[in-house]
Amino acid sequence: MSWTIGEKLKITVFGQSHSEAIGVVIDGFPSGVTVNVDKLESFMKRRAPGQAFSTPRKEADKVEFLSGLNVDGKTCGSPIVAIIRNTNVQSKDYDNIKLLPRPSHSDLVSLLKFGEGRDIRGGGQFSGRLTAPLCIAGALCLDLLESKGVKIGAHIYSVGNSFDLPYDKVDEIIPNNQVDFPAIDKNQSAKMQEEILSVMKEGDSIGASIECKIVGVPATIGEPMFDGIENCLAKAMFGIPAVKGFEVGAGFDVCKKKGSENNDELTVKEGKITTVTNNDGGINGGITNGMPITFRVAIKPTPSIAKAQQSVNVESMEEETLEIRGRHDPCIAVRAVPVVEAVSAIVFANLLI
Repeated sequence: MSWTIGEKLKITVFGQSHSEAIGVVIDGFPSGVTVNVDKLESFMKRRAPGQAFSTPRKEADKVEFLSGLNVDGKTCGSPIVAIIRNTNVQSKDYDNIKLLPRPSHSDLVSLLKFGEGRDIRGGGQFSGRLTAPLCIAGALCLDLLESKGVKIGAHIYSVGNSFDLPYDKVDEIIPNNQVDFPAIDKNQSAKMQEEILSVMKEGDSIGASIECKIVGVPATIGEPMFDGIENCLAKAMFGIPAVKGFEVGAGFDVCKKKGSENNDELTVKEGKITTVTNNDGGINGGITNGMPITFRVAIKPTPSIAKAQQSVNVESMEEETLEIRGRHDPCIAVRAVPVVEAVSAIVFANLLI
């Protein structure tokens, strides 16, 4: 099923952008785990709309658990079902795109695949709103992994031509749960925010990248060939709408390097064999080597922009000018940072529980 990820821990997402509610079913989560509601709400706020550099659509994203918890708020072994009610929808904003598909959106392919049965409102089941249920599951998995010594953190690595410090320049994961704009270097953070403000004034949007770091994963996790750690992460990350690229460690920069520059030489530290550098991002042959796992995802510019664009009327088959209404993010990556953390947690919870 395309809406389900995981084998030991199955995560199934459901709903549409403007449906009554969106939600998630979590099957296989261990029993006896207390759900920290305050921590969950704090995590959800990082992804929620209505913040700086995001769509003006305001949703509380309050999580309601329908099953899976006992009276003490602990997981009971039954499938966990949680929903978020959609309360601030403006479906009329999408009336003009029934015949005029938005460029670089799912409008055209959803029409071709599902016909008139499709849900056009807010992008339907293709909307980034469906990442909210992923964050519910991810938040629970983050807590579970933390109890096993595994920590996950992400930050905005680049916006346009402005770049943050890479994670290999800092020792620890930077906690960003209280940061509106999750970046490591304050000066670079200001430059990246300036890039977003500039395109906002133009009625445009801009692309960005997110870097994630995972520490505490022991060596030997993963399998060769098609079940490698890179494979698991890449498949999951491409389930996040707007992700268009994925790279591990030094990523595409390895194309510019010699082997002598890229190879992670071995050393002994505190009685363990480790590497001097981490260009391989903590993974060799699809298997973890004990070093921090680092990767980046590329996030495309929000396709819904205020500027007029060319489309085709699907009835007349003639080109027309489309002006998009609605409420949209000038840079999707700002709210996608916790989503990357959540999906990473789902992947490693499956590998480690």
